Amino acid sequence: MPRYCFCLRVKPDRKAEYAQRHRAVWPEMRQALLDTGWRNYSLFLREDGLLIGYVEADDLDAAQAAMAKTEVNARWQAEMAEFFTGLDGGPPDEGFQLLEEVFHLEPPTVAEGQ
Repeated sequence: MPRYCFCLRVKPDRKAEYAQRHRAVWPEMRQALLDTGWRNYSLFLREDGLLIGYVEADDLDAAQAAMAKTEVNARWQAEMAEFFTGLDGGPPDEGFQLLEEVFHLEPPTVAEGQ
């Protein structure tokens, strides 16, 4: 399954609240992510506000488009937008910068391990 990594910038003075909100993501938001193809989705927040996201999806564009059609995503994005810098008024899930994968360590296959 394809892997995607992205970054955003959280306002440093809003980091604690941003993290708190993500400890209590709405059940319907979690379900919508699963239903629209988001897998192994993780967020990592650095002290200075750099947010790194990782997600696996068969097709990230399709997963984003499917999420954009959900009512719960519209509510979540509206609430989360105030935490970020550099979005120019757009929703966070459309403003992140994808990062290029330059290395991935695959586990050895059975044949390689012999």
